[in-house]
Amino acid sequence: MSDALINGLAGAGGGIIAQLITYPLQTVNTRQQTERDPKKEEKRLGTVKHMCQVVKHEGWERLYGGLTPSLVGTAASQGVYYYFYQIFRTKAEAIALDRRKKGVGDGSVGMLSSLLVAALSGCVNVLLTNPIWVVVTRMQTHTKVPKKSQKSHVPTTSEEEILVAIEPPPYGTGHAIQEVYNEAGFWGFWKGVLPTLIMVSNPSIQFMLYETLLKKLRERRASIKNASNGVSVTALEIFFLGALAKLGATVVTYPLLVVKSRLQAKQVNSADKRHHYRGTLDAIMKMIHYEGVSRFYKGMSTKIVQSVFAAAILFMVKEELVKAVRLLLAKDAKNTLR
Repeated sequence: MSDALINGLAGAGGGIIAQLITYPLQTVNTRQQTERDPKKEEKRLGTVKHMCQVVKHEGWERLYGGLTPSLVGTAASQGVYYYFYQIFRTKAEAIALDRRKKGVGDGSVGMLSSLLVAALSGCVNVLLTNPIWVVVTRMQTHTKVPKKSQKSHVPTTSEEEILVAIEPPPYGTGHAIQEVYNEAGFWGFWKGVLPTLIMVSNPSIQFMLYETLLKKLRERRASIKNASNGVSVTALEIFFLGALAKLGATVVTYPLLVVKSRLQAKQVNSADKRHHYRGTLDAIMKMIHYEGVSRFYKGMSTKIVQSVFAAAILFMVKEELVKAVRLLLAKDAKNTLR
């Protein structure tokens, strides 16, 4: 089994576990980014209160709206990303070693090369998996419509009106796919691809920071004399390195994520064109003009918690899975030789 395949499968496994644990936060964050109702905006609900409101009025299942396609997308995205990342990384390492033989450099992959490797892997990932995330965004932002139901034969006051949450018909993956296609055709599944491609800088920065921090930690371990564990890094250390790397990347690229979510969410069909976007630039200009620059950072605290926690889990699980698979392959190799 190739090293690229091992890393690809491990990345997919880690991504699925991280997604399962943090998905409710992701749903709330997507709703915060795409909220365009001034009345709701005035309430300024925090993350926990927002989750409670969803559960109260729509049920627990709405916090996991779009979970199935999201898991498919996570497995596909992480698998594709890590697979191509390992391929490009291996080539970069080979180039670095070749340059060392020629007397240039120390044979290690530099920061700029790491950034380029992550960017190329991210671009391939975005182009292949964007349709999945368009469907996920639609399902996360789909809400049950509250309607007032009254018994006509019984006199009631406004305080006695009962709010009933209804959702006809049940909104599934097929409904989301049909909605996107009816709205924009085949190319509708690539809505938001431009800001998403630009957002490739997020995982690029993330992995650059992660690789740099991991390299520094291993070098420090190697420099310690009589180290019993050599240069090994624990799962807890990987957890914190992944969290720190994701935190830095999220703060830088969050505005693009808001724009992407606005483009992928259901477009407002009304005479008011303030929230109807023709493209990336149009969305940016309308958000600045009608909502202000601060709107680009709506829900950022939720995203930081979700992203940092998910990335930390992903890195920790991925590294442990890679170690486990390599250990199993080594044992199989020994048994074969016997």
